[in-house]
Amino acid sequence: MERYSAARGRGTGGARNGEDGGRGRGRGRGRGGDHQYRTRHHQQQNWVSGQDGRTQTHWQSSPGQGGPGSGFVRPARGGHGGSGGAGGGREDWGPAGGRFQGTTSTAVPVHSLIEPHNSSPEKLSAMQSLKISTSSPPEVAGKSGPINRPDNGGRNDIRHIRLFANHFLLNYNSGSIIRHYDIDVKPDLPSKNGPAMKFPKAVLSMIRNKLFSDDPDKFPLSMTAYDGEKNIFSAVPLPTGSFKVELLNEEGMKIRHFRVEVQLVNELQFCKLDDYISGKTLSIPRDVLQALDVVMKENPARQMIYACRSFHPTRPYPQDDLGRGITASRGIKYSLKPTTQGLALCLDYSVFPFRKQMPVIDFLKEQIPDFNLNSFRRFRKQVEKVLKGLKVTVTHRTTNQKYKIAGLTDENTQDISFDVENPSDQTPLRKVSLVSYFREKYNKEVMHNNIPSLDLAKSNRKNYVPMEFCMIAGGQRYAKELLDKKQSEKLRGISLAWPKVRESTIYDMVHDRDGPCIGDIPQNFGIGVDLKMTRVIGRVIKPPWLKLGTSKGRWTKATVDRVKCDWNLKRNSVISSKPIRLWGILDFGSSSIEKFIPELISRSERLDIHMEQPLFYKCLPMNLLYEVDDLHQLLKSLNNESYEIGGAGLQIIVCVMPKEDPGYNNLKWISETKVGILTQCCLTKNCNTAKDQFLANLALKINAKLGGSNVELIEQPHSLQSKGHVMFVGADVNHPGSYNSTSPSIAAVVGTMNWPAANQYIARICPQDHRAEKILKFGGMCMELVNAYTRLNQVRPETIVLFRHGVSDGQFDMVLNEELMDLKMTFEASNYFPTITVVVAQKRHKTRLFPESDKNENVPPGTVVDTKITHPIGFDFYLCSHYGAIGTSKPAHCQVLLDENRFTSDELEELTYGMCFTCAQCTKPVSLVPPVLYADRAAYRGRLYHDSIEWYQSSASPSSSSAPSRSPMTYFDEQLYKLHPNLENSFFFI
Repeated sequence: MERYSAARGRGTGGARNGEDGGRGRGRGRGRGGDHQYRTRHHQQQNWVSGQDGRTQTHWQSSPGQGGPGSGFVRPARGGHGGSGGAGGGREDWGPAGGRFQGTTSTAVPVHSLIEPHNSSPEKLSAMQSLKISTSSPPEVAGKSGPINRPDNGGRNDIRHIRLFANHFLLNYNSGSIIRHYDIDVKPDLPSKNGPAMKFPKAVLSMIRNKLFSDDPDKFPLSMTAYDGEKNIFSAVPLPTGSFKVELLNEEGMKIRHFRVEVQLVNELQFCKLDDYISGKTLSIPRDVLQALDVVMKENPARQMIYACRSFHPTRPYPQDDLGRGITASRGIKYSLKPTTQGLALCLDYSVFPFRKQMPVIDFLKEQIPDFNLNSFRRFRKQVEKVLKGLKVTVTHRTTNQKYKIAGLTDENTQDISFDVENPSDQTPLRKVSLVSYFREKYNKEVMHNNIPSLDLAKSNRKNYVPMEFCMIAGGQRYAKELLDKKQSEKLRGISLAWPKVRESTIYDMVHDRDGPCIGDIPQNFGIGVDLKMTRVIGRVIKPPWLKLGTSKGRWTKATVDRVKCDWNLKRNSVISSKPIRLWGILDFGSSSIEKFIPELISRSERLDIHMEQPLFYKCLPMNLLYEVDDLHQLLKSLNNESYEIGGAGLQIIVCVMPKEDPGYNNLKWISETKVGILTQCCLTKNCNTAKDQFLANLALKINAKLGGSNVELIEQPHSLQSKGHVMFVGADVNHPGSYNSTSPSIAAVVGTMNWPAANQYIARICPQDHRAEKILKFGGMCMELVNAYTRLNQVRPETIVLFRHGVSDGQFDMVLNEELMDLKMTFEASNYFPTITVVVAQKRHKTRLFPESDKNENVPPGTVVDTKITHPIGFDFYLCSHYGAIGTSKPAHCQVLLDENRFTSDELEELTYGMCFTCAQCTKPVSLVPPVLYADRAAYRGRLYHDSIEWYQSSASPSSSSAPSRSPMTYFDEQLYKLHPNLENSFFFI
C-alpha cells in the first residue's frame, strides 16, 4: 500500500525533517503541511550509513587533467578536479506536501514538451555544432578517491549562527596500541566428512565468555572487546594457541566441547589515526577505526539489545507504550567520524515499534481483543497468526537461548505425553506426560492445562513448552503498517521530537551507563569521551532570487518569506504552461465530484494554466484496477477517442480514488508503459472539499507533467553562467524489502532537459541484480539522457553536475571507479567529453544541528556547516535547506567525489541551496536537492511497475495467451519497465 497525503498548509512537497523513526533508511522527507503514510512497498534502499572512512582511496590522476598527480596534494585554485555518491514514496495523491509526491504526465510530442531557452548568444553559437569537446579524454592511472577541499570553507552568508552538533570528541593517547586477535572456534571432535560448522553469534559469545571466565587472569574480560564473530581487540597481551572450552549442558545444544584457536593478527597504533586526521598520511587507517568501533560497542552490546542497526534498552520507557503489546523503543545509533577537530563519536537515536518483552499469555491478552483463556478454541487461529515465527525465552530454567515459535501443539497441555529414557539405562523407555515432566524435572507446576503448548521444535526435534513458561523475547521489531491509527500517531509523535527534546534525549544516552560513552571498557583502552556536544559556527546563506509568472504573461520577482523561505501564488502564476485541451476524469469512487471539475478549472486559470472542459467524466468500479487487460483496453479506447475528437492523444487523465489502493500500481504500469497517457491521482475526500491549496497543488503538478514551468531561478549561480549548457543529473537505486530474496533492484537516472531554467526532468528506469547498489548500466542510461537533451536543445551539455544518492561512505570507491568509469567510457565512445562534478547527497547519516539558544526551534533554512565537524581532508558540507515545521531538522550531507568544474565551497553550496527552491510541486525549499528527490521517485516508480508485473503474472491464468512468462527472471526484463515513447521524455514521475 502506498503513501497518501492530504494537503494542509502551504505548498506541496515541502521539507519535512527527515526523522529516522520511519523507514529503517530514515531518510529526509518532504513535508508541506500534510500527513504522510509510508507503504509496505516503499522500501528504502540499502540505506545503511557505513562507518566513516571504512573504505576510502585517494586521487591518482594523470598529468594534464588538472588533478593532483597521486595522493592528496592541495591544488591551486581550479586545479583540484582530476578526471577521475527510500525508496521514494507514492507520488501523486493530489497536492501532497509530503515526500515529493509524483504523478504521471501527458502524451505530448517531444519537441513541445520542453521549450528550450533561445535568448542567449552562447546557445545560438552552440547550436551550430553538436560536437562539443570541453576537455580532453580522461586517462585513468589506478583508482581515484574523493577529492580534497579546495579552500578553507565558504565565507558568504547573511549571518552567523551558533550551533551544537551531536559530535562527541574522543580523547586517546596517541602512543597507545590495540592488539587484534583472530579467534577460530571448532567442535572438539569435528565431523570427518561434514562441512565446517558455523555457530550462531549467541553461541560464539557464550564460548568467548566461558574461555575468559575459566582463566580471568590471562583473559581479562574487561580489557577486551569482541565483534561477535572472528575478532577480539585487547588492551593487554592475551595468550595465543589452542584452548579447550566446555559449555554447561544446554537443552537443544548438541555440541558441548569446543577448540578455540587464538592468534595475534596485528598491533594497531593510535598514532596512525592522528597522522590521517592531521593530513600527514593519505591512507585512512581502517583497521584502527574498526578496532575503536568494536571497543565503543562492547559496553552496549553486553547491556542492551541490538536490533534495527541500533542498541535498544532491555526495558523500554513506560511512557512509550503503544498498547496491544507494542512499545516504541528509542535505539542508540552512532558512528565514529574522522573530522577536522579529531575523531568524534556521532550519536543519535531512532524510534521503532517493538513487541514488548512480556509473558506470552499477557501478550495475547493485549494483542487479541477480548481474548479469554477459558475460550481458547475460539481464538486458536488468531493466536497462531500472532505468535508464529516470534522468538521467546523460557522461564522454567536459566538460559539466554531464544526459540522460534513453530506453532501450537495439536493437543492441550494436559493431554501431551512422550517417551523418555531412564537415566540408569536399565529399563526401557517410559511414557510421561508433559505436566509430570515439568513437575519432576523443573519443580514447576503447570497451571493452564487445558490450552495448547508452544511448539518450539527445531531440526525435527520435539520441544513442547507450556505457554506460561514462555516470554516474548526482546528486540523483535513490529511492522509499522500493522499499527492502528492511534498507535501510528503516538509513534510519530515520539519520533518527531522537537530540537530541545531530541537534544536532551541524546545527552541522556551519552550519560547512560549502558551506552557507548560510559563504562570501564573504553577507559581500559585509554579512550575518553567528551560528554559535551561540539560547538560549531553555522553560516546562513541567502536564498536565491526566484521568478514567478504574472497574469499578463510576464514574470516577477517572488517575495520569499524571511523565516520559512517559502512563497505563495495568491497573486502570481506559473512561468509557462501548456493549454490543457484534451483531458478527462476517471472517478473510481462512489460519491459525485462534479463540483470539483469547475473549481479545478477556475484555480488553474488563476495560475495562468488554461484548462478546457474535460472530454469525459466516467464513474468506474475500483475492481477495474485489477482487471489489467480491461484497464488497458479502456485507456486505449479513451486515447483513440481523443484522436477522433481533438486530433491528438489525451494529455492527462485525472484519476480520483476513494482510498489508498494497490490498484494504483496497475494504473501506472499500464498507462505509462503500455498506452502512453499521463495520469494524476488524487483522493475523493480532497476533491469533495476542494480547498484552494489542494486545487493549486494539483494544478502545479499537472502543469509540470505537461512540460510547464512553475518557478525558476532568476539567474543561475555565477559559477555556471560561463559554462555553456549545464545538465543536472540524479541517480538512485531502490531495493526490495529485506524479506524479499529474489526481486530485482530498480535503478533510476534523471536529468534536466532545459537550461538555464533547469527544472524539467526526464528519467530512465532499469531493473538490475537483486540488492546491487552499483548501477549496472549507468553509462548507457546517462547517455540516453544526453541524447534526449541534444534532440530537444540542438546542443550537447558541456557541463554535467551529478548527484548520487543511496550510497554510504564505504561505497564511494564503487561510485568513482566503477559507475563513473562506465560513464566516461560511454561518453568517450561517442566523442563526448563534458566536465563532470560528482556529489554524493546523503540523508542517512547521524549528524544533527541544534541552535545554541533557549528557543525550541530548528536551524533556519540555508544553514551551512563546512568546518570542524566535516571531513579532515575531503570536500564536504552539511546543508539544512528547508524549514523545520515539525520535529528536528536533519541536514543533507554533501560529499564531493570529483570536480572537474572547479567549484569553490561557496559556489557549490550556493548552487545546491538554490536548486532546492526549484522543486516543481513546491512553494518552499526542499530538504534534498531535486535531482536526488526525482531519482528516488523514479526508482520507486519502477518498484511499482515490478509489483504490478509480479501481481499480473501471479493472477494470470496459465492458459491465457496474453499473460507474460511466470519465470522470476521475467522481472528483470527491461522491456516490461520501458516507458511508452510518448512519455519517455516527460516529467511523468513527479
